Amino acid sequence: MVGNTFPYTIEDWRKDIQLAVAHGIDAFALNIGVERWQRESVTKCYAAALEIHAQFGLFLNFDMCALSGTCREDATVLRDYIAAFAHHPNQLLYKGRVLVSTFAGQDSLFGHDTLQQAWQYVKDALEEIAPIHLIPSFFIDPRRYPTIPAMDGYFNWNGGWPIHLTIDSPREDVVMAKLDTDRHHIHHLGGRTFMAAVSPWFFTHYGPDSWNKNWIYRGDDWLYVRRWEQLIEMRDQVDVVQIISWNDFGESHYIGPIKGAQPNSHAWVDGFPHTAWLDLTRYFAHAFKAGSYRPIERDKIYMWARPHLKAAEAVEDPVGRPDRWQLTDDTIWVVILATAPAEVRVWARDDRPARTFSVRQGLSKLSYPMEVGGGMGAQIIRDGAVVAECVPSKDEFVVQERPQTYNFNAFVAMSS
Repeated sequence: MVGNTFPYTIEDWRKDIQLAVAHGIDAFALNIGVERWQRESVTKCYAAALEIHAQFGLFLNFDMCALSGTCREDATVLRDYIAAFAHHPNQLLYKGRVLVSTFAGQDSLFGHDTLQQAWQYVKDALEEIAPIHLIPSFFIDPRRYPTIPAMDGYFNWNGGWPIHLTIDSPREDVVMAKLDTDRHHIHHLGGRTFMAAVSPWFFTHYGPDSWNKNWIYRGDDWLYVRRWEQLIEMRDQVDVVQIISWNDFGESHYIGPIKGAQPNSHAWVDGFPHTAWLDLTRYFAHAFKAGSYRPIERDKIYMWARPHLKAAEAVEDPVGRPDRWQLTDDTIWVVILATAPAEVRVWARDDRPARTFSVRQGLSKLSYPMEVGGGMGAQIIRDGAVVAECVPSKDEFVVQERPQTYNFNAFVAMSS
């Protein structure tokens, strides 16, 4: 999100791009809002990519919930962005055309009567500058896609979370919830480009006095891992995968470092790193692109949990518990990458017995109950020796009995 990069320098962008490249990410989607300073930050990003001399792509994602699309003249903002960056060496091209995406836009008619008329008008204006490959994320019934030939594809933004779950959903539907919306979009696209979404988490906590967003999507059951596994299995039907997100702190699904300018999300983001998910991304990104998983060369532990039980009472939080809080479980989620069969010990408190699991070579998904006053820890043991260990200190992570405010974000850790 460019909106969270207000203080960024070219050096900040350079470090982010280098970090992304090191973890198998090929491009950034630059989500653009209405503030004029965002144009300057995008310029810095393109400059940083050029300085690195890496084959790293950049493309513009117009946030149509922020940008105006009520009259024909509103397309000028989009056109000006394309004019500035379409011919840049790091502009991502798809099928030889400038890739352009949106967040929403189904209500942006630019003075026209239909969605097709509106976005054909926009696309024609942009193609005065360069050929365009338009992959929007309109939130509409997929059965409408055949009537919108201006779309060259579709980005299934919501496909990475089980957003269909409600507090009345049967337990058997909640656990290991299905992520099966992709097929509807693919079917109605009729062979056009399909961009899938993968995301590790979702929690946002804004009251009525700000953005009035206060809910979770269930991120349990190793969501990030399961979704990647699904996309790798169906890679013949998926053209592009977009990770949501690098730095959307407000919705807690960031996998990049905590830096830049947070959107008043400090209460649930500070002290809750997610870069272990970024480290895990490398394993899956390579598998998606290559069609097979690399051999595991180093034993690794990844684990994450919330900082309080879901039914805990906050001391003072005027926003209140997030909607759908009942859908999550009080569980520590553990992922093991093992070079060979091993034993794994997992615990929450030093004064309680650990649980020992036998794991095979490859990836294993484990879990352990959260405990008030406890933290989380795990070891991989092979031939009687500890070969990997992940034990965040109590200063870093502890499950609180009475949190000051509700925090359904995850603390994510990994072995060194």
